[in-house]
Formats: sequence, C-alpha cells, structure tokens
Amino acid sequence: MNRRIIFVRNIKAALLSAMLLTAWAATAAPVVVPGASTDVQTNLTKPAPRSVFIQPANPSEGRDPFFPSSLRPYQGAVVPGSHAVADVGVLAIQGISGPPGHRLVIINNVTFAVGDDAEVSTSQGRIHIHCLEIGENLVVVEANGQRHELRYGEKP
Repeated sequence: MNRRIIFVRNIKAALLSAMLLTAWAATAAPVVVPGASTDVQTNLTKPAPRSVFIQPANPSEGRDPFFPSSLRPYQGAVVPGSHAVADVGVLAIQGISGPPGHRLVIINNVTFAVGDDAEVSTSQGRIHIHCLEIGENLVVVEANGQRHELRYGEKP
C-alpha cells in the first residue's frame, strides 16, 4: 500500500511540474526577429516563396546527392542558348497499328496518333515531334520546324 501512495505522489508532482512549465512557456515574451514584420495580416497576404530547381548541365554545376559519381543527370541536358538541332535521321518507326481511321505509330518508344506532340529521346538528344499524318507504311512528322517523312522498315 505504501508503494502505491509514493507512486501516486510522484505522478502528481510530475503532472504539476509539467503544467507549471507549460504555463511559464506560454507567458514568455514572443520572439521578435529583426527585420520581420510583426503584423500578422501582412505575413498572411504575402505569397509563399517558390522553390527553383535548376538541372545542372555538367558536374561542375552540381551533382546528384544520392549518387555523386553518376553521370545520369547530365545526359540529354540542354544548355541554354545553344541552338544545336538533333538530326531527325535518328528517328525510327517501331510499329504502326490501328484501323485506317485511327492509326497509331511508335517512334523511338513513344506512341503517337495524328495531332499528338511529344518529346522523343534519341542518341543525339531529345527532339520535339508533332505527328501530322499516319499511312500504312509512311508517317509524316514535323520536327525542328520542318516536315519529315518516315518510312516503316527503314533503318536510321
């Protein structure tokens, strides 16, 4: 019985000290940061800062924090201001399917219907393609601002 009384007294003392510490912390003066606005309404109307992420073009600009020795982040990186145009000759049709009214074509592992736009990976970089027409063995695409005809079965 004596142990129970001692246990209850210890619990009461712990709860009382926790309540006192909480009350003391609540009555403490608020922290004022120099240069910060103290007006709550001003802080609520300001837009939240936006994060900006820039993909590095080479290892000197940055690296992958999880795989520091990897060169993957720099593959296919487009350097701003460079006007290098990838050769459309590296595009290959891998398949044409569907009825004549609604054909689909696979170009470098990307599926297109007439009117679709997509980025296609090639050995020379990425190319933006707009599919204009799909025939039985012929596909007309627009890439690099020019029209190109791709024939099914031709190797790049």
